[in-house]
Amino acid sequence: MPGVFRHSPDSLLRECEEALKAGIHTVAVFPSIPAALKDDSGTHSMDEGNILYRSLRAIKERFPELLVLSDVALDPYTSHGHDGLISDDRRDVLNDETVEVLCQLAINEARAGADIVAPSDMMDGRVEAIRSALDAAGYEHVLIMAYSVKYASAYYGPFRDAVGSKIGKDAISKSSYQMDPANVREALREAALDEEQGADILMVKPAGPYLDVIRAVRESSSLPLAAYQVSGEYSQIHAAARLGWLDYERVRDESLMAIKRAGADMILTYFALEVARLAKN
Repeated sequence: MPGVFRHSPDSLLRECEEALKAGIHTVAVFPSIPAALKDDSGTHSMDEGNILYRSLRAIKERFPELLVLSDVALDPYTSHGHDGLISDDRRDVLNDETVEVLCQLAINEARAGADIVAPSDMMDGRVEAIRSALDAAGYEHVLIMAYSVKYASAYYGPFRDAVGSKIGKDAISKSSYQMDPANVREALREAALDEEQGADILMVKPAGPYLDVIRAVRESSSLPLAAYQVSGEYSQIHAAARLGWLDYERVRDESLMAIKRAGADMILTYFALEVARLAKN
């Protein structure tokens, strides 16, 4: 992914400083975990000395004014690459058992300094469970940005390579818990359930190929709505521009404008820093 890098805790702080200078007030943090620390249960996610928690603490200590959003899922930590615990025969992702772990993961992230936790796993009932767990632990102020509408998309490839959740040469299928790309009615149902369960912000992911879904969710809910312009969207714009097939800056800006026009209040994008710098200047 051109211009996108995995960071150490030190270089991450420099990146956060640049973001603040450019006028960005929220950063999203995703861990990349060495293969030797992964297992089927994702137990390293509970190690409060892991790179995610250390990074969250470092950001909040250095930049207390910066809002930090932290991913809540097990796929960075699991040897099989799934977002949750799996059955003994490795055929199914276990919903309820996974939710229990996600609740503790969210509490750990809040304790480390996360202002917003973002469950990206798509397990049923996890928003309500995480809200209850955070409140019981004294983190009522921590917001939940729910990956309410997350499709089993082919656009995630570059990110999965970068974070190490792609196992072997072939992408694993997450279609048993992520959504069918052909289904928009389920998107409205999932968003409504997350709103009922206590989500503070709803999200649609991916963004560009699902502008109709963003619009549909926007019209069905008054909650703040985020859209995630994912790694494949970002990378294909760069790739086509390098081949001279399109104008990089105009297509970058048009892609973001379309997401905003569809109804997103906020956009998670790898273009954020360069666009923020241009806007400030």
